[in-house]
Amino acid sequence: MAKMSLAEQAKEIIRIAEESGVQSNFFFITTFKRYQVQLNILNDLEDALKKEGMLVSKEYVKGRKNLYSNPAVAEYNRTTDGANKTVATLMRILRNFSEEDDRKPEEDPLMKIINGGEES
Repeated sequence: MAKMSLAEQAKEIIRIAEESGVQSNFFFITTFKRYQVQLNILNDLEDALKKEGMLVSKEYVKGRKNLYSNPAVAEYNRTTDGANKTVATLMRILRNFSEEDDRKPEEDPLMKIINGGEES
């Protein structure tokens, strides 16, 4: 089974959402978009951390330097927490929507894609 990129997984999630009708659900749409933005922010923060490192120095009046944790570390952790909460909300929306649907497939293709697998 080939690994799907995040962009490919997002497209597949939207396709499956369209098939099940959840794509018109306001909460699904806004939550999914929010999650995509958070992932982009995390990618930017990861790039900043790779470029600048985990520690940054500040120079004070007499030229003395002190090392500090890069502020991007704290932002990364906050954004990760937010993204985790957003995806939990997204999954709750999907579960609740599928519970309302009378058809119950043996294996939920949307949950399979969300979990990083490919649809059969």
